[in-house]
Amino acid sequence: MAKVAMTVNGRKVSKECEDRTLLVHFIRDNLSLTGTHVGCDTSQCGACVVHMDGKAVKSCSILAAQAAGSDILTIEGLAANGELHPVQAAFKANHGLQCGFCTPGMVMTAVDMINRYGAQLDEKTVRENLEGNICRCTGYHNIVKAILAAAEDMGAAGRQAAE
Repeated sequence: MAKVAMTVNGRKVSKECEDRTLLVHFIRDNLSLTGTHVGCDTSQCGACVVHMDGKAVKSCSILAAQAAGSDILTIEGLAANGELHPVQAAFKANHGLQCGFCTPGMVMTAVDMINRYGAQLDEKTVRENLEGNICRCTGYHNIVKAILAAAEDMGAAGRQAAE
């Protein structure tokens, strides 16, 4: 057993876990944050995407011990003061989900994508960046539409704040 300490959604946590515990299981089982989903355990579906030190990672491919000392952001940490994050709001407004299983990973991937590309996102770039995320319900059209809308909204908000 190893004692693993990290910051999750702005809160310092320290828990014991087996050395072989994956970050996704640490988050779900040790911290009871079940928004991060386990879809495949082989790093193919993207349902387990979280941010580690500001970058999107598939938490089923990282040991909890490897994340020690890191800053982790899960889907539960996106909303602030009872308001949905702009990407969450865009997924809702643009019907970017159906069953919802892939949605946390899609949203976390989208936030990372927007952080990297900003308002420069186009449909081709969004589709290329979603290649590691699988949705079995949709044709991705509304997911792409939601991400582009969120990028536009977040870019506009950033411009307004600067003025």
